[in-house]
Amino acid sequence: MAHDDGGRRVLGAHWGFAAFFAGVAGYHLVTLVTTVALNRQTGELDPLELPAGPLLLLAFLPNLMLGLGPLLGSLRHGEGLSRDFGLVPTWRDVRIGLAFGALALVVGYGLNLAVIAVYGADEVSDSPLSDLSDLSDLSNLSGNADAGPAWLVPAALIVVLAAPLTEELLFRGALWNALSAYRIPSWVVLVLTALVFAQVHGEATRTIALFGQGLVLGLARHHSGRVGASVIAHAANNLPPAVLLFAGP
Repeated sequence: MAHDDGGRRVLGAHWGFAAFFAGVAGYHLVTLVTTVALNRQTGELDPLELPAGPLLLLAFLPNLMLGLGPLLGSLRHGEGLSRDFGLVPTWRDVRIGLAFGALALVVGYGLNLAVIAVYGADEVSDSPLSDLSDLSDLSNLSGNADAGPAWLVPAALIVVLAAPLTEELLFRGALWNALSAYRIPSWVVLVLTALVFAQVHGEATRTIALFGQGLVLGLARHHSGRVGASVIAHAANNLPPAVLLFAGP
């Protein structure tokens, strides 16, 4: 079981809240900086429009910042990533994570179909990751025909490994522990973290599906008591979209 220490405070509140807000602030700050640097008109970076391979990875940098707050908070105010979050997965975490990851895929797909049935396909966006598979000219990424897939490999690793790790540290780690420290009922913690998870993604047409998937990922955390299980579940959920990165025409 992950160790939730409610005794350590930052400005009178559990340190997990400070870690959570720091992670979200880092996400938005890096998004703003990269947006300005790339002369974008919105705060949302589209990897399809990036002119070179390295910038494809740069588009994922804001997401990686989400885990920085929990990391620093745990090292400074907590008892380390292992005791605070149960981050390193056990074999039990792997089994639980794979089961709930498969369930998250089914739930997300089913909820997306339901939303499409109500609003129509033109009003509902697919996962942004699936758009990457429509890249028809990979040579534009770095100036030669052989370099495109090479840049998609680290991008896929970020989708499957890094993004689940940072997001789970933030939502099912820092925020979950902070809420639990105040003896909030576990089902309320589950719902609240799933809601925040869906909202932070900023994809209005996928909010319902993301909320459903957030609930399932939270169940992996709740059932195991460890973030390691929800990281595995999140990685399993992200694996098929990552594979689609290489399914271009």
